[in-house]
Amino acid sequence: MLIIVLLGLATPVFGHSPISSGGAEQFTALLGMVMFGMVWLTYLLGARRVTPHGLQALGFHSTMVIGFVALWGPLDHWAESSAAAHMVQHMMFMVVIAPLWVLSRPLPQLASGSGRVLAPVWQPMLKLVQHPVYMAYLHGVMVWLWHIPRFYILALENPWWHLVEHGCFLITAGLFWWAVLKSTQRTVGWALFALLFTLMHTGFLGAMLTFAQSPLYGAGRSLQDQQLAGLIMWVLGAIPYLLAAGLVGWRGYWQMQRRWGG
Repeated sequence: MLIIVLLGLATPVFGHSPISSGGAEQFTALLGMVMFGMVWLTYLLGARRVTPHGLQALGFHSTMVIGFVALWGPLDHWAESSAAAHMVQHMMFMVVIAPLWVLSRPLPQLASGSGRVLAPVWQPMLKLVQHPVYMAYLHGVMVWLWHIPRFYILALENPWWHLVEHGCFLITAGLFWWAVLKSTQRTVGWALFALLFTLMHTGFLGAMLTFAQSPLYGAGRSLQDQQLAGLIMWVLGAIPYLLAAGLVGWRGYWQMQRRWGG
């Protein structure tokens, strides 16, 4: 973990580095990196008390590495000028990092590592994720809000809003995937509906970007680049939702069979 953080500080090819950046951009990059490191450190401390399964630990650390690269790697720099790169980054947050993080089951380690400090944060979340559809609505609001041209450009131009945008995607996507992938037999139907709803509205947004006849995020931006961004969300972004629907549906069927002795 220390090596990766040092790379983010020292390597000039990394986007928004606390060393190569300046002003508010430098401060927000440093703040985000500190927050990221604190989560990782909390997990490591908790893992000494509550030992995770080998695959779960590997999954968590791998996801954190992917998250670090997505947040501070070259992709973040390219996203400033390319709508397609910006979309790849968004989709990394929403359909790669968030579900992998949930599948790694880090809560016991985070809870143990933080003691009671983070209890007011994660305890209400345990109640929220019992409602997959509500989490899908919340996540959907964030997806559409940050793709409204005014807010999209605001996040690009203002480092503070850029940090908020990333937080909105990661937190709401995490809650959504938590509610879906950890659904019970009672909520499996709602989890499937939440996946279908998210697949449809993100696909619709992607189609809007693909078939737009003019750039939506400034006249200086390429229409072709915007259309590529739309295709990434519409086509590639649909794959994780379809895979998750298959997994949730199979698990629900297996639970039903076991309950009825089939």
